[in-house]
Amino acid sequence: MTQPTTVTVHIMDKDYCIACPPEERSHLENAARYLDSKMRGIRSSGKVIGADRVAVMAALNITHELLHKQQQLDDEAESAKEHVRSLLERVDSALATDQNAAGR
Repeated sequence: MTQPTTVTVHIMDKDYCIACPPEERSHLENAARYLDSKMRGIRSSGKVIGADRVAVMAALNITHELLHKQQQLDDEAESAKEHVRSLLERVDSALATDQNAAGR
C-alpha cells in the first residue's frame, strides 16, 4: 500500500490540501473540478448566497445525481436478470422439446 501524499485542489477560489494515495490523485482532481464547476454554477445563478449554502446545494445536487444513477443501474440490472430468466426458460423449453422428440 502506498503512502498518501498531499494534493492541493482549487475549489471556489480557495486551495485545499488533501491527503491522497498517489494512484487516486487524478480521481481526486477530477472530483474537485466537478465540485468546483457545480458550486460555481449554483453561485452564478444568484439564487443561493454564501459559500456554505452553495456547498450544501452542490452536495444535494451531486447526491441526487448519484442516487438517480444508482437507481438506473438497479433498474438495468433487474431488466438484465429478467432477460436472462426468459432466455433460460426458452433454452429449457427447447431442450425439453428436443428430449421428447428423441424419446419417440
